[in-house]
Amino acid sequence: MGRVAYDAAWEYQESLLQANLQVKAQWYNVPETSRPENIGTQHHLLFCEHPHVYTLGKSGHIENLLVNDTRLKELEVSFFKTNRGGDITYHGPGQVVGYPILDLEYFATDLGKYMRNLEEVIIRTLSHYNIEAGRLPGATGVWLDAEIKGKARKICAMGVRCSRWVTMHGFALNVNTDLSYFGYIVPCGITDKSVTSIQKELGRHVNEQEVKDILKHEFGVVFNAEIVNELAIATA
Repeated sequence: MGRVAYDAAWEYQESLLQANLQVKAQWYNVPETSRPENIGTQHHLLFCEHPHVYTLGKSGHIENLLVNDTRLKELEVSFFKTNRGGDITYHGPGQVVGYPILDLEYFATDLGKYMRNLEEVIIRTLSHYNIEAGRLPGATGVWLDAEIKGKARKICAMGVRCSRWVTMHGFALNVNTDLSYFGYIVPCGITDKSVTSIQKELGRHVNEQEVKDILKHEFGVVFNAEIVNELAIATA
């Protein structure tokens, strides 16, 4: 999708989710044994990059935004309260954002497993850059040195919405991200850990299209999914 405003991407995701819900609604009162193998829902994996924006999840706390409206305007950062899970995070240039719109009835109707699978996609992607990543117990997302006190740092934030097993929102992987923007929030509501990026860990700029290609491949492996069509999408 290229660089797209957060609200435009949100609206587009919502349209794909609602289209799937309309398809599913036709089968609500039909026994599973009488349904066709494919009822017609569609699965999408969207990649994009946002201009500077802070987003607050439905379970988030506004006090984790550390600047007022005047300062936001000075920084040229937008702010949205969104309907995904999680607390506050930052999106901006140099960050690869992934939005899977999936009907989990074709994968696994287990939201916890879905989140762990998304994390696995990121962990496997980072391994291509010899970055050893993992999980932090009790927290979503992907971390480096998660078990080492004082060194744990987040490289990928996650937050999703799921309606009748159809997902939206997703993950934000810091590739060449300007990490200074995280200094104006309490990222994900976690006060004692830092954030990082692939660029910071490697000490060099990283090709973002290469990262997307690896993400796409690993997504297919983890979700046992085949990418059947690729389109450049304009939401404006």
